Amino acid sequence: MKSPLLSLPGAVPAEGVDEGVAAHYGELFREQRALADGTGFVDLSHRGVVSVTGSDRLAWLHLLITQHVSELPAGRATEALILSANGHIEHHLSLVDDGETTWAHVEPGTQDALIAYLESMKFFYRVEVADRTDEFAVVHLPAGSIAPVPEGAVVRETAYGRDLFVPRADLETFAAAHGPAAGLLAYEALRVEAHRPRLGFETDHRTIPHELGWIGSAVHLQKGCYRGQETVARVQNLGKPPRRLVFLHLDGSEVHLPAAGTPLHLASEGAEGRKLGFVTTAVRHHELGPIALGLIKRNVPLDAGLVAGDTAAAQEAVVEP
Repeated sequence: MKSPLLSLPGAVPAEGVDEGVAAHYGELFREQRALADGTGFVDLSHRGVVSVTGSDRLAWLHLLITQHVSELPAGRATEALILSANGHIEHHLSLVDDGETTWAHVEPGTQDALIAYLESMKFFYRVEVADRTDEFAVVHLPAGSIAPVPEGAVVRETAYGRDLFVPRADLETFAAAHGPAAGLLAYEALRVEAHRPRLGFETDHRTIPHELGWIGSAVHLQKGCYRGQETVARVQNLGKPPRRLVFLHLDGSEVHLPAAGTPLHLASEGAEGRKLGFVTTAVRHHELGPIALGLIKRNVPLDAGLVAGDTAAAQEAVVEP
């Protein structure tokens, strides 16, 4: 779904899964600095929007997702996962309940599969699940923003800023009142800086929550049964995940950033050595320079120097070995 904000001056469209919104508006580092300073907004209108209504909505969701939401207060933001039977991550939901409806925004294009799964699990519960992507758009106000929230907008407030669900028809009006716009590359740079994983970027078909540090923030360990809970409990109580998320400082002399999927090797062995993991997201940060997130084998020493392809990379632990 193409955002009308691509008509703003300087807008350069994003590609791949983020197609439909602006990657940037011509000044990447200025846009990053604006967000870091708490000004401007980010167009996330390409993300899927799903709503759940009905008197049983929270009790029902509580049975299906990894988060404790049966008594979720109105207005409190949370996040949750849906796992496979083997505990692998299938969906990530950014949630808030407004007292009558539970709202979630999800990765672009994943809402159909999510809704199909939820519909299959309704049984006798009094709930209605709906795809609201055509009606509502997600926009992000950064942490520290004092911009007014449009009347009636559903707000999901986190430590990283506020996600607003606004009528899609009001996007251009919102932009005029809340500019300047910052592109998705600026938003992603701050996400990587904050070590925040993203479904489909830091995950693959076998990722479990422990590998990304989602235990606690998206997975509640003291709640009842849900699909995949056995894997979560077993790894939590008896073992360690096979991989761990790392933050990487990349060699700033390189012209090109390593692409997602670029293999990680020990610097002492070079690109011909054993593959220890791979880069998941690489960005250019306005202060830190080129940085990235990656997944590596759990037993790689914390002080080991790495190379991402031909680019030197110093690691910081996000998930401890």
